[in-house]
Amino acid sequence: MSELFDDGPEPGDNAPALSISDLSRAVKRSIEDGFGHVRVRGEVGRVSRPRSGHIYLDLKDDKAVLNAVIWKGVAARLRTLPEEGMEVIATGKLTTFPGGSRYQLIIDDIAPAGVGALMAMLEKRREKLAAEGLFNADRKQPLPFLPEVIGVVTSPSGAVIRDILHRLRDRFPRKVLVWPVAVQGERCAPEVANAIRGFNALTPGGALPRPDLLIVARGGGSLEDLWGFNEEAVVRAAAESAIPLISAVGHETDTTLIDHAADRRAPTPTAAAEMAVPVRSELLGALAAFEDRRVQATTRLLRDRGERLRAASRLLPRPEVMVAERAQRLDAAVARLPGALERAAQRKRIALGRVAERLSPARLQGQVSARRATVQALQPERALRRHLDLLAERLDRLKPRADLLARQTVQPGRELNQLSHRLSHAAARLLPERSRQLSALGRTLETLSYRNTLARGYAVIRAEDGLVTRQDQLSPGQAVSIVLSDGDVGATINGGPAAKPKRPPRKSTPKPEQGSLF
Repeated sequence: MSELFDDGPEPGDNAPALSISDLSRAVKRSIEDGFGHVRVRGEVGRVSRPRSGHIYLDLKDDKAVLNAVIWKGVAARLRTLPEEGMEVIATGKLTTFPGGSRYQLIIDDIAPAGVGALMAMLEKRREKLAAEGLFNADRKQPLPFLPEVIGVVTSPSGAVIRDILHRLRDRFPRKVLVWPVAVQGERCAPEVANAIRGFNALTPGGALPRPDLLIVARGGGSLEDLWGFNEEAVVRAAAESAIPLISAVGHETDTTLIDHAADRRAPTPTAAAEMAVPVRSELLGALAAFEDRRVQATTRLLRDRGERLRAASRLLPRPEVMVAERAQRLDAAVARLPGALERAAQRKRIALGRVAERLSPARLQGQVSARRATVQALQPERALRRHLDLLAERLDRLKPRADLLARQTVQPGRELNQLSHRLSHAAARLLPERSRQLSALGRTLETLSYRNTLARGYAVIRAEDGLVTRQDQLSPGQAVSIVLSDGDVGATINGGPAAKPKRPPRKSTPKPEQGSLF
């Protein structure tokens, strides 16, 4: 039974028992007192960013792993945030986490372990963004030829903005909107990204004009100075920009990730201004050259069309043939005009005389008297009187109309006589005028006739198939007809082209006065 009970403490068991919390606090104080400020170098492993804003990560080497945490306030001040695979140097204090029975490093500052680490992180970020297609060539937009408004994202106090404005003023002055930003430090990346998105958010035609082109510019510097332009926020804002964007960050040898996402990369801010606008004087010179070419082309066109018109006019029939038929028809019409007018007037007179004879009051009165006598002989006196009274009334009613008709026929007769007289005078006046016009046309045709050219010593050669204008239309033994100014002469071709005879000096002959047929 004695084995079931503890008879008392064994030797060495007189130390008091501690609670788990007391032991955890003691360990925490011991570690924090011994490692209150440490700097460690290692590779970033797992990185976690919960909604609280704190950053939890692992620092490791080939043999051990150290848990670490960056509180939200410290993370907001860091220039470079840790990424998986980075080699970093972290500064902070070592402490414990009693809830998990582990120790961890509270980081106050973290930085890449040298330029090599930054370059490795930059290359890794570049590959990641390139895999998303942000650097693809098909995403690039063409730059406008002559933008009206240019937006510049840079520091307002540096030499960069002065260089850009000076270069724009020299080449082609444009409106410039400057969005001031920090170009290095922890504020650089968010301000540059907000500026690019802010320019894109402007409404076209609003109170503040929306730029047609953006320039993101900064002077040269170290990799750390230019690091803000390697941040994902800046690269994504540049890739999403609907406004064409030129990246002009650093010198020609400096390369940042925004250069890959931009539509064009300029080696310097001054070069970006040169890409943005053309040279105004060169444009004016090009316009002047185009104007000279236009004038020369117009002159050549008019000269060519004139030659074609003259060549086409030679194929037209002779003018005397063109007007001969119409002149003959005019002569026939002029010859028929007086007789036709006279016959027409005569027919009108005869018709008028017939109408006037039938409507004369004496003839009407005679007809009434004859019918009255007939009625008196055939009817009783009383009935005859009534009938005669009716006829007398009708006659009285008709008499004013007969008088009116007689007056109306007198005036047309006089007008017809006047028209006949005017037609005779017009015909007599028209014939000499048309004759003079025809004579003038004849003289013009004679002046333009090719016979005048033959009279100056030229000749026309005709073959069986028409006019001969080239040597290859002739062959030895071929019979031709030579048209001279006084007649035609037959000839036979003996051989090839003969040597050109010396021509006597030409006498200047006055050119015939030319006229226009149109």
